[in-house]
This record gives sequence, structure tokens and C-alpha cells, in this order.
Amino acid sequence: MKTIYHKADSRGHANHGWLDSYHTFSFANYYNPERMNFGVLRVLNDDTVSGNMGFGTHPHKDMEIVSIPLEGDLRHKDNMGNETIIKAGDIQVMSAGTGVMHSEYNNDPDKPVKFLQIWVIPNKMNVTPRYGQIDATANAKPNDFQQIVSPNKDDDGVWIHQDAWFHLAKFEKGISKEYFLKKEGNGVYVFILEGKAKIGEQILERRDGLGISYTNSFKIEALENSEILLMEVPMMLPNA
Repeated sequence: MKTIYHKADSRGHANHGWLDSYHTFSFANYYNPERMNFGVLRVLNDDTVSGNMGFGTHPHKDMEIVSIPLEGDLRHKDNMGNETIIKAGDIQVMSAGTGVMHSEYNNDPDKPVKFLQIWVIPNKMNVTPRYGQIDATANAKPNDFQQIVSPNKDDDGVWIHQDAWFHLAKFEKGISKEYFLKKEGNGVYVFILEGKAKIGEQILERRDGLGISYTNSFKIEALENSEILLMEVPMMLPNA
């Protein structure tokens, strides 16, 4: 098993006043040639947006974009006709494909909104743009892995154009569980949302990340009550 450890305070950081953002991988003005991606996982941004502020209408192309709200209400609007609010417990996906325009704003004037913005390089380019949103709380699985993203339209969670599976795990202190990878050649990027956990000999604390590859499975032990995001993705870039 090969691992790469990213401590929370080693991430790129940009504070624009209205936006406070931490970048696990190179993004915008943060560039680190050793932190470009983990396989096809290209962006993992940990964003806090001030009340009534947000991202004005902007374009995306040929990227699978997953948003996971952690706190507050995020207002989404796009040129596909979607206008909605996403909140903690929701999972949102956009296949940008041939091109999409959208905006994201904090829907509350007084409280910040916090969310993860995740970009995955797709295995199909120039697809028809698509939007999806689910409430993941209905199928929550305490002390287990809850699938929230997959490549399959009829499977649990939202789906994307990539052989990738995301899981949320809410573990009580002392719970230990093994994760089995879905596809040979994939790796898993583990991101600690809250709490403290151990994988092998590596201790992971809040907002730490650990990339795991060259294995079929690994065990996670919760050292505290923890919320953990696991992102299983192909390690080989398309056309590489």
C-alpha cells in the first residue's frame, strides 16, 4: 500500500474576505507541482462564503463537479434551468460536458455557508451537460460507509462520468471498519471532515487528507467520533 499524507495546514489558502478557501490541490493562485491531483481527483476545495455573497455566473467545461454542503444554505442557478438550494445533507453534481454556466451564492444574509467543491476529470468528454441533486440523509448509515457518488445511474447517490465511488462515513469513537476498493487500479483519497482517525500507522485529524493506492482494501479506526469522506478514483488520467 502506498500513501501520501496531506496535513490540513499544508493546503493552499486564499482569503478574499467574502470567500475563505483551502485548496488540497493546485487551484487558482495556489500552485504546487507536487499537489496537482490524486489520480482523476483534480480539485478539493474547502470553502466558506460570507452572508449574501458568492460566485457570480461563470463557465465550466468537461469536468464532473460534486458539491457537498457542510453548513448553511447555498443557492445554485445555471443555464440548464435549475435554480435550487442545497444544504447540509444534500449532494449536488454537475457534468459540465460541452459547457455550462452557473452561479453559487450564500442564501443567508447573516450566516456563512460552508461546502466542499470537488472536481473529477471525466472519462467521457463533450457530454451533454447535466445536473443532479439528492438528499443523502434518508439513506444515512451510522458506523458504515454510505455511498453518495458512483458511475451508475441506478446506484445509490448521484452519478458521474467516471469509475469513481464516494462514501461518507460517520463513525463513533472506537469503530473500526475495512474499506474494499470497487475497481482494480483505483486509489482512495480519505478526507477527515471532523474528528480523528487512524489508517495503518497514520493518525489523521480534522481536514487532514490521505491518498491511498496500490491496495485492494484498508482499515479505518475512529479515534474520536468522526465524519470522513472517502473518494475512490482511477489513478490513471484519461489518455495518459
